[in-house]
This record gives sequence, structure tokens and C-alpha cells, in this order.
Amino acid sequence: MDSLSAKRPKTNQVRIIGGQWRRRNLHFPDVAGLRPTPDRVRETLFNWLGQRLDGLRCLDLFAGSGALGFEAASRGAREVVMVERDRQALAALAGNRDLLGATQVSLVAADGLSWLAGEAGRFDLIFLDPPFGSDLLPAALAQAATRLAPEGKIYAEFGVRPDLEGWHVLREGRAGLSHFCLLEPA
Repeated sequence: MDSLSAKRPKTNQVRIIGGQWRRRNLHFPDVAGLRPTPDRVRETLFNWLGQRLDGLRCLDLFAGSGALGFEAASRGAREVVMVERDRQALAALAGNRDLLGATQVSLVAADGLSWLAGEAGRFDLIFLDPPFGSDLLPAALAQAATRLAPEGKIYAEFGVRPDLEGWHVLREGRAGLSHFCLLEPA
């Protein structure tokens, strides 16, 4: 390793796979528990959703890299709210939003579960991908159910499948250690 590469900060990146910003790379910091949804999983999810999200209001609750939220914005979502509590991740999200000119994306610096308990409004699509290895998904699912618009759906990603009683699993899949599914209230 030369001295120049030793001084370079480690940069992580995620690629938007569809929509108006297709093939754009976005950078995000090294943050504990931050594992962006892989390209293959996002491609599967947006195939399930029908590729376009025109006019939808979306929530990316544990935004992290913003892979899901920026993908939704790229595919025509009317509004995307990204909630993230880590300052480094939030700064990267702001930089990526500015880079893309993504005016439909708003950022909220907050704990996801606390924010959901407030006046969050209703969403057509909610992305729940809590930090890998955390136990936040069951509580997030319960609270997110109260924030769904009629006919709204929740995308959930997890290491260990939680109890999904009260939910109708529309589609599900697995990629490596991650499981993912598309849900609607039963």
C-alpha cells in the first residue's frame, strides 16, 4: 500500500439501479450496523412493486445509506422521508440528496421509533431495514402499521424472521444472511 492510498478515507458506495438516476453511485460512511440493501434485492423489490412509484409518499425509516429511499425517489415517488439518527450517515444523505437534486427527499435527524410515535403522517410505502443484527424490527412493524395509508405496503429486511402475525406476506426472498419481504396488514 502506498502512502497516498493509506491517507485516502475508506468510501463505501451504493448504485441506484433504476429510474432517472440509474447507474449513479452514492457514497456513505462506515457506520456500525449499516449494510445497504444489495442491488439484487433492490431489483427484486422494485420488480415486485412494478418499477415506478409515481405519486407515492414513502418512508425510509432507518435510512442508513439511503439506498431504498433514493431508489424510490429515482422511480418517481412524490415524497420520500428519510429518518436517520447517525450524524455521519445523515451528512452523507444530505450530500447525496444535493448531488442528485432530489428535492422530493426530506431528511429527519431522529431515532426511527421515536419519530414514528409522533405526528409522522401516512405513507403508501414504508421501508424498514433496521441496523443489521438489531432487534428493532418487531417494534418498528407495530408502529409503522399505524402510519400506513389505505392499501399501503411495508418492505422489511431482517436477519432472523420475526413473528409476522397480523401481516399478509405478499412476497419474500433471501439473499445471503438477509431475508426480506413485502407486507400488508392482514
